[in-house]
Amino acid sequence: MNTQRDNKEMEKKDDVSLDHSGRDFFRILVLRGGPSAEREVSLAGGGCVAAALRREGHEVVEADIHPGDLTALDTAVSGPYEMVFPVLHGTFGEDGQLQEILEARGIRFVGSGSASSRLAMNKFEAKNAFEQAGLRVARDVLVEKAELKVCCTEMKQKLLEEVAEAITYPCVIKPNEQGSSVGVSLIEDKQQLVPAIQEGVERYGDCLVEEYIQGREFTVGVVGPQVLPVLEVRPAEGFYDYQAKYQANDTKYVFDLDLEEGLLKQMQEMGQKAFEALGCRDLGRVDLILSEKSEPYVLEVNTIPGFTDHSLVPKAAGRIGLTMEKLCDQIVRIAWSRPI
Repeated sequence: MNTQRDNKEMEKKDDVSLDHSGRDFFRILVLRGGPSAEREVSLAGGGCVAAALRREGHEVVEADIHPGDLTALDTAVSGPYEMVFPVLHGTFGEDGQLQEILEARGIRFVGSGSASSRLAMNKFEAKNAFEQAGLRVARDVLVEKAELKVCCTEMKQKLLEEVAEAITYPCVIKPNEQGSSVGVSLIEDKQQLVPAIQEGVERYGDCLVEEYIQGREFTVGVVGPQVLPVLEVRPAEGFYDYQAKYQANDTKYVFDLDLEEGLLKQMQEMGQKAFEALGCRDLGRVDLILSEKSEPYVLEVNTIPGFTDHSLVPKAAGRIGLTMEKLCDQIVRIAWSRPI
């Protein structure tokens, strides 16, 4: 059994801080909440980040934010805040909208820029970028809401039937631009797929119908230039959906893995390559699945990973001795080290 304790090449740095300012603390605005379906998770995670930063000695203010109320940002340019730490998942917070606003206002912030955030949030386009980088991804078909909307009933049914014939079963249907497995469904056969697509498109917009890779689920965290240890996620049943991520207490998180060192290193390298393929920065989480043939596939990159007690990046950071306090502090200092 491999415990990953000897994988020093990817994990040898305990401190990847690039900040050489000598600053003991920063004045930080933590944004939490937001308008998306992941609001409750964001409120919890943002609270954890704010508390960790305070324990590390930073001055922190917490604020909720949404597109119709940006007042929290009004004093962030020349006022009391030196940096924004967004802990907003999904629509507005993670899809590039907030990042574009911050960039336009000249506000320093933690995490990927607007272009990378938009790309990562669009699963179909992100997978194209992964393929161009030479990474293995599951086959898929994109069903666009606009295309279905202009079709008459007969043409719409024909289009859905074509999609149903083009995919193998079981398959997965997922909103193309949602996070945290919101709206993800496992489809067993063609009869289930057509109504599931119609419901998904109506509720979430464009949907991705994706080949289901039977296998084990893994995640690789990235903090600055450092790739964290590979973590396997073992839901009690089914796949790692929203409930398993944030509500279930029987999901297992495993670091001591019965895998060859070379395979673990390959998954870390794939995680880093996927992160870089989208132009991401500061932090992220790359989800992978290992097929029954021991072939790893990249699923997606999360540019603002969770920070709750169920969350994977803090767990992986803890594996190499980074407490939540040190992890959040390190991320802040990495973001401080670059130009706005």
